[in-house]
Amino acid sequence: MSVLNALPNKRELEKEIGEYLTKKYGRHIKVVSPVVFTNPDKNQIPAGAKSSIDNIVNFNLKPEELVQYLDRFIIRQDKAKAILATKICTHFHRIKREIELGLQDDVKSVGRIKNNILLLGPTGVGKTYLIKLIAHKLGVPFVKGDATKFSETGYVGGDIEDLVRDLVKEADDNIELARYGIIYLDEIDKIASRHNIFGADVSRTGVQRALLKPMEETEVELRVPHDPISQLEAIEHFRRTGKKEKKTVNTRNILFVMSGAFSELPEIVKKRLAKQEIGFGAAVDSKDDVADYLSYVMPEDLIEYGFESEFIGRLPVFSILNRLSKQDLFQILKNPNNPIITGKKQDFKAYDIQIQFEEESFGIISHIANKHGTGARALVSVVENALIPFEKALPSTNIKELLITPEMIEDSDRILKELMENPQEKKRHERFEELILLERDKIIEDIEKNSSDYKKSSHILTRSRMKMIVDEHIKNDQPLELLMKNVLDMIETINKFEEYFSGQFDFDIHFDNDVIDDILNESIKNKKDVDDVCNQIMKNFDYGLNLLMDKTGKHEFFLTKDAIKNPEVYIESMIKEMYK
Repeated sequence: MSVLNALPNKRELEKEIGEYLTKKYGRHIKVVSPVVFTNPDKNQIPAGAKSSIDNIVNFNLKPEELVQYLDRFIIRQDKAKAILATKICTHFHRIKREIELGLQDDVKSVGRIKNNILLLGPTGVGKTYLIKLIAHKLGVPFVKGDATKFSETGYVGGDIEDLVRDLVKEADDNIELARYGIIYLDEIDKIASRHNIFGADVSRTGVQRALLKPMEETEVELRVPHDPISQLEAIEHFRRTGKKEKKTVNTRNILFVMSGAFSELPEIVKKRLAKQEIGFGAAVDSKDDVADYLSYVMPEDLIEYGFESEFIGRLPVFSILNRLSKQDLFQILKNPNNPIITGKKQDFKAYDIQIQFEEESFGIISHIANKHGTGARALVSVVENALIPFEKALPSTNIKELLITPEMIEDSDRILKELMENPQEKKRHERFEELILLERDKIIEDIEKNSSDYKKSSHILTRSRMKMIVDEHIKNDQPLELLMKNVLDMIETINKFEEYFSGQFDFDIHFDNDVIDDILNESIKNKKDVDDVCNQIMKNFDYGLNLLMDKTGKHEFFLTKDAIKNPEVYIESMIKEMYK
């Protein structure tokens, strides 16, 4: 045996020194080595939101799982969610398999068809939101561009390859990671060539042609003449090494998603169907159902609309999003995950004001928004117009809670005046508290039903702990995923504290669930470190438990809520029990 292996480890050394000091000075002296308890990072991005190459290498998300995730945030659009979830999951599973098999680049490119996607649907139905949610869930770099801002050669304001360069920036200059990102190009219908122009429409068809190579596969140079920073970097590299450095990104695995409203496309589809001997014209012939024609769109319809056949050939997957009804708008507002209401709550929370919406107010908001005809975007306008007077006036008062009623949406000035005259109305406060409890129950129900993060740790995150988490979410607008992770980290810290304490003494301690809940509550509410709370509890116990161990020979103690509240009574009762 080597001398190194014969040396005692840290715990053995502590125990030997501790035993020596105990024999010489009694149990009042102990060796306590410093211990660091890590606290949850308050600014940590929720799991799945941070881009990492590991998210590609270890990709295991199934289409059904992604659909369930999207269902938490997106109302209706079931067919679109199914198509997007399926094709995007398949795209990344194919990449993962190629990485695992170690296939060479030239082998991978032969006959490979990329599942680039075209989204069709009116404004305000959630096209952009869908793609952002998917990119967030997958943890891959994501950039969004507007097709109208690009040209074939870049003379309008930027070229298509700038999107790929932006993807590298989004990936924190990790070129390898950027190769697996998602590029989303909106308003693609605006680059269709005009029907009333003879000859080539350069400003539009040129952009389509410029997109062809990136959509399939090309090498994009990261250092370009019109970027002075990249040129300075190239000069500095040449000065240091005497060699020219070429940085490129291959677009083979970059997924392109295009979207547009295509307002004139239903008429083109309708004409085509009408010419067919057996078609669908009779089934969808009312003006109200004109958007239903998009369900029957074919590549030839898009070519007639003004797209190059080569361009449409690189978009093999079509997905249609339907116009939202008044009931759909109402359901969006009711959804606890919707960004419209949560965003408005954050606006008021910036002034330390909590707001709660009565469900009836959602009905008024959706009714007014439906008249605008711009889908979910109109909801934002209606909410803003109704609440701006309150957002202006209340920060200058002592009012810290605001109940949003239907009357407030319809006549905000009158309600504001009444509120200022009687800010402490008891009935309004009671209704506000009632709505907080209802919101908490609804959020917990949604988490228990849909959150995979919760299901993995439901044996630890008890109902009482979930209430604690959701209360903090409602109060301070912290992300639920982050709060759940923080609480799990805190529970792990408590477990480590039990192990650490047991390692310093000759007996083991265990906190019961109620005590753990109290520790969590104290730490969250008063912004204390978990280990500080644990140490505060145990400073009243170390001598007493040592005494109990000497008297009873007991080496394991379970500390209940009553024991923590009255440590002396607990120790006395244990000694009395021993004598009985």
